[in-house]
Amino acid sequence: MSARVAGLATLTIDQIRTGLRARQFSAVEVAQSALEFAQAENPKTNAYLHFSPERALAAAERADRKVAAGEDPGTLAGVPVAVKDVIVTRGLRTTCGSRLLERYIPPYDATAVVRLEQAGAMIIGKANCDEFAMGSSTENSAFGPVKNPVALDRVPGGSSGGSAAAVAQGTAVVALGSDTGGSIRQPASFCGVVGVTPTYGRVSRYGLVAFASSLDHIGPFSRTVRDSALVLHSIAGRDECDSTSAFAPVPDYLAELDGRVAGLKIGVPREYFEGLTSESGDLIHKGIDVLKKLGCQVRDISLPATKYAVACYYIIATAEASSNLARYDGVRYTTRAASDTLSDMYRSTRGEGFGAECKRRIMLGTYVLSHGYYDAYYLKAQRVRALIAQDFKNAFAEVDAIVAPVSPFPAFKLGEKLDDPLEMYLSDIYTITGDLAGIPCMSVPCGKTAAGLPVGMQILTRHFDETGMFRLADAFEKAGGFTG
Repeated sequence: MSARVAGLATLTIDQIRTGLRARQFSAVEVAQSALEFAQAENPKTNAYLHFSPERALAAAERADRKVAAGEDPGTLAGVPVAVKDVIVTRGLRTTCGSRLLERYIPPYDATAVVRLEQAGAMIIGKANCDEFAMGSSTENSAFGPVKNPVALDRVPGGSSGGSAAAVAQGTAVVALGSDTGGSIRQPASFCGVVGVTPTYGRVSRYGLVAFASSLDHIGPFSRTVRDSALVLHSIAGRDECDSTSAFAPVPDYLAELDGRVAGLKIGVPREYFEGLTSESGDLIHKGIDVLKKLGCQVRDISLPATKYAVACYYIIATAEASSNLARYDGVRYTTRAASDTLSDMYRSTRGEGFGAECKRRIMLGTYVLSHGYYDAYYLKAQRVRALIAQDFKNAFAEVDAIVAPVSPFPAFKLGEKLDDPLEMYLSDIYTITGDLAGIPCMSVPCGKTAAGLPVGMQILTRHFDETGMFRLADAFEKAGGFTG
């Protein structure tokens, strides 16, 4: 690592910007140090699937030229970023953690990637993930599991485990992940970093390889709330390439980080504290105590449809996955298995290419969409989804934000839940409701267990109120809430 770029593993976006302007180091030096550090550390965690030195250095050189010319190099100039490998990158392999796309090189960039680079960010590599973002531990990647940098015998969470691990390890300052049922917040909790799931439609999904189209979000990981706010501001906004992206204006999130949280009404849903391990629950309650000391008014609330959330989510998500993954058949996309007949080719390509978890979800989704079961399962799940969304709407008529756990437990050991899919699915029990309702939510660190395992606290707000969410999280961070 360059001596002039000391402490890369702890630098923030603001510190990099200040260093560039003061000529303490160049963006090229940051890029070279980040790549060197990431490549040296990656064998420990397997957080990255591949690196992009040429692309990162080209972005660094652009930033240095602008600094030399006295121009603004961009909000994220010189910032090393990891991008989850389900977000397409032109000329850079995008595998989705699957053998089916092992050699796929996209001809275009996702809108979020375009906006990152327009802001000056340097993409140093693609982060490992569960195959097609299906999993809660990043053990379902065809290219090997990711290890949690906090405890190498434990999972980093999933499906964005590689992105969370890269930030926690310090090999990226920020990272992009995707969240369908908690795949940003749960890894952020397990790895002790900040993870943000914005309102559905706040960030364009163009270029995000679809898992469940009505649930998928792109969002940032970082080590501070301020850094996540900076990244979200850079990538958010309407995109003509994505009809589901919102026309809602993007506020200046940083301008609202003023610490004014006294008097805010905070709801604590009783349903979310059932089944918590004692240590995780204790840390969340300590986090709530910090908010009380900041002047927030805490009250118990109920979200009664929560008990149906897991069943509802795994019907809707698998149904959409079955439809979206039908294209990977050896004809339209992916490698093709050698076979004598067309039907054998389809069967061999999909049977050999997809991993066990993808097959499980495709089969379940195909079943609930089949004739005779569509009304009984899929339509009923959509009605339950409406009830869950209504629960949040009712709650936000009385409170400004909701605070809850992220996961029933801290990071579990590698292999511990692989043979029990239901137990694995239950690890998302507190995060899937936010995705079903499409509201903004985030995980912020709130301390560690006696074994040194991070625990995250979840903050949820009404649609498009990322401003209020960031303000509360930032005040919590500055009050020392991250340390528990």
